[in-house]
Amino acid sequence: MAEAADFQGASASPARRLLRRTGALLAGAPLLAGLLQLPAATPAGAAGQESLQAASSAGPVSVAVDSLSPSAPSEGDTVTVSGTVTNNGKQTVTGAHVDLQVGPPLETRSAIDTLAKKSDDLQGPSGEKVGGKYTEKFSALTPGVAEPFSISVPADKLDLGSDGVYQLAVALSGKTAAQPWDQVLGIQRTFLPWQPAEAGTKTKTTFLWPLVSSAHMAAETGSNEQQTPVFRDDELAEEIAPGGRLDQMVSLGKGLDVTWVVDPDLLASVDAMTGSYQVRSADGSTTPGKNQEIAKHWLAELQQAVTGEEVAALPFGDPDLASLAHNGTSVTGSLSHLKEATDAAEETVDTILHVKPSTDFVWPVDGAVDPSIVKVATSAGADKVITRSDSLQDDLSYTPSAARPIGAGTTAVVADSRMSTAFHGDLTKASSSTLAVQRFLAQSLTLGLQTSKQRSVVVAPQRMPSVSQAQAMAEALATLQDGNWSESQDLTAAAKAKPDPAANTKVPSASAYPSSLRKQELPRAAFEQIARTQGKLDKFRVILTRQSRVVTPFGRAMNREMSTSWRGRGIAAVGYRDGIESYLNGLIDGVKLIQKSETKLSGRSATIPVTVQNNLVQGVEHLELRLTSKNPTRLKIGGDAYEEQPVTVNGGHAQSVKFTTSANANGRAEVVAQLYTEDGQKYGAPVTFDVKVTEVTPTVMLVIGGGVLLLVLAGFRMYTQRKRAAAREASEDDIAEADGEIDGPQSQIDTPQNPEASGVRLKEESDAGSGADGPEQPSDPSPDTAAESADPSGTGERVDR
Repeated sequence: MAEAADFQGASASPARRLLRRTGALLAGAPLLAGLLQLPAATPAGAAGQESLQAASSAGPVSVAVDSLSPSAPSEGDTVTVSGTVTNNGKQTVTGAHVDLQVGPPLETRSAIDTLAKKSDDLQGPSGEKVGGKYTEKFSALTPGVAEPFSISVPADKLDLGSDGVYQLAVALSGKTAAQPWDQVLGIQRTFLPWQPAEAGTKTKTTFLWPLVSSAHMAAETGSNEQQTPVFRDDELAEEIAPGGRLDQMVSLGKGLDVTWVVDPDLLASVDAMTGSYQVRSADGSTTPGKNQEIAKHWLAELQQAVTGEEVAALPFGDPDLASLAHNGTSVTGSLSHLKEATDAAEETVDTILHVKPSTDFVWPVDGAVDPSIVKVATSAGADKVITRSDSLQDDLSYTPSAARPIGAGTTAVVADSRMSTAFHGDLTKASSSTLAVQRFLAQSLTLGLQTSKQRSVVVAPQRMPSVSQAQAMAEALATLQDGNWSESQDLTAAAKAKPDPAANTKVPSASAYPSSLRKQELPRAAFEQIARTQGKLDKFRVILTRQSRVVTPFGRAMNREMSTSWRGRGIAAVGYRDGIESYLNGLIDGVKLIQKSETKLSGRSATIPVTVQNNLVQGVEHLELRLTSKNPTRLKIGGDAYEEQPVTVNGGHAQSVKFTTSANANGRAEVVAQLYTEDGQKYGAPVTFDVKVTEVTPTVMLVIGGGVLLLVLAGFRMYTQRKRAAAREASEDDIAEADGEIDGPQSQIDTPQNPEASGVRLKEESDAGSGADGPEQPSDPSPDTAAESADPSGTGERVDR
């Protein structure tokens, strides 16, 4: 981008510029003379190595500026510069001394970038020595030994002129045996913002303070009523523990005037840790989590920190908008996950932090956009896209305000790329952190001095700053907010600021999207797997009596599968998706048919039981069990080829369903049992078994035949016994009649005198009458002789007995 060559009040007087140039020439004269004498003064060996180091950009002595206080001095302040010098060469440096050098003001933002790239270059620009007593001397610098230094100088001794950013260099000069003259052997340049009085027009600065982490929770939950959550690891506890990354983000952000940008998934995960939870180990086992108090403390601190501050909620899980736009939109259902993630954001933040967040903003990775990303980003209802000036570039001599309309009612909030990337890289060393802070402040002040018009600037740093990066950000922001050229503004206000009519509003084409970012995107296969998992979940949920126990954790897990945090972690992303799908498969298999062996049917009809097992905690319903005969001409089920029956099974139970069958012929018939949902979709694997049909088996016929024979024999025996008894009774009657004819008168005479004998005879007659002459019983056989006459027989007649 082109920038103005100068700005109001930034240039020094001609006399002062001439004085500085003269000083620079005088300071470089000894070095020039040394270079001219170098061939004659360098015999060999170590001296030759020193010559190569002198010819390189950095000198043999490294200078580290570990602190510069205050970072943006005002009149009356004393500037203290502290750090270390280390002799990296092989020769001892004698007559060493550290000096401060103040260069001319840097008039453009690109000049700051150029100087930052040559911060330790011996051939780079130098400035005027402060000199005098503001020098620290060393008798000797031994190779490999670091020596500390600290120089304090009043601001008015630095000879700073008008407002602007000045080069401040810390240079070590000395001599070596190979080069016995005083020369600069190491230098470190940094920036000194100078704005001693309140600016007439202050820049409104919005600083985003991100609370984002990677996915830590799985879809798995406990089988108890509370659904104890399961964490994939215990790394989140380390981040929120005292001194951890997220703990530092909260403690450092407290008191700063920032806009908190929060991933609701992080809040939900920490909130889940406040109660009972499980942590999965590398071997697959789970152990109880023990960091409830840490989680409660972190949330309490965060709730206090965001009170009265603006909170912007990202969609749940911080989905990768660029990956979705480039690889996911052609997969059915992908955009619906973004909508669900957006809908879940506000409720999650409000419930946990007790503040109503803004859900109008989306934040693509590194603020890089193209038309498809903008379209996807706004499809879930957001109308403000946080982008960056290295994506939506301007061809202006100044930096315009962040807000600008890009069509269809969408506002691009363009973060300043220089200030947003100032804290990238490894800032664990104090010197690196100090340089980052000073560079950030320098860019901010230079931007403010470009024009007298007030502008709104947004700073969007990296999503997950390290502890050292967060500390540098907080230090720079605290200085900026106490400075004289900037004032704080929240993100919503920045988005509503009046756009600059000269600013670019055209979204870059897809071909302009950085290839380095495209290589890190989630592939199409990832979205296809998510869609496959969603399809299984949709089929599974319809049979559940308590759908929320499954739908909610799996829905949130699929939001995490689309997270921006998977960039650069492709293998881990695949493992997470596989784990979610595998766990769902296990739950689905918890409702299944029990395998059956061959079934034998004897007779023309029988009942076949089929058992449905439910290993889930909750009951299942809305299932149909269909039993189908593959050979209905031999075996029919329910009078047809198949029959369906509804199935309802309580959690942890099994249910047998009975089907009536009818056989038409002997032989084997294949039968298939299959569960279906009410909408006709197959559920689970079928169970196939054979039914062997035998109408009447030989064993059954033998049993039946034996029974019939026994009945026949028993009936014949009863018949013969009754016939014999009848014959015997008839003979006794004939004898009695004959005796009566012969002894009749006498018997009549004897009856009164012999009552006992008469009684006996009467009893016999009575018995006889109840026998042959008694009523005929239905089971008695028919008599096979003619009825006998009761009249007396003739003389000589034969009486058959």
